[in-house]
Amino acid sequence: MRLTRSEEQVMKYLWKLEKAFFKELKEEYPEPKPATTTINTFLKKLNDKGFISYKVYGNSRQYYPLISKEQYFSTHMKGMLKNFFNSSVEQFGSFFTKEIDISDEDLKKLRKIIDERIKSKSND
Repeated sequence: MRLTRSEEQVMKYLWKLEKAFFKELKEEYPEPKPATTTINTFLKKLNDKGFISYKVYGNSRQYYPLISKEQYFSTHMKGMLKNFFNSSVEQFGSFFTKEIDISDEDLKKLRKIIDERIKSKSND
């Protein structure tokens, strides 16, 4: 499930903090900070979507993510691969290496990562 940019921002803060009370979350926002009701709306939506949960301590709630950043990113990337590149890793790789300004040094690092992944898969 895709989150809005604002929902992703809340998740970014929760992933960073791992768990947080409302006040701690609000402190993460740059100035001008959003209204309390705005943040509460995002928290409710994220809870309803199953991305976060909370523990109640008196009148306060401590929020925590139910999905890791890696899980969310992986699902999001798989959707992009399917929707924009017809599930073709080759088309994605071609776009990624040609259309995005990547230095030769970073391309070599990427090649090393791919080579290591191929080697580890062949050892499985």
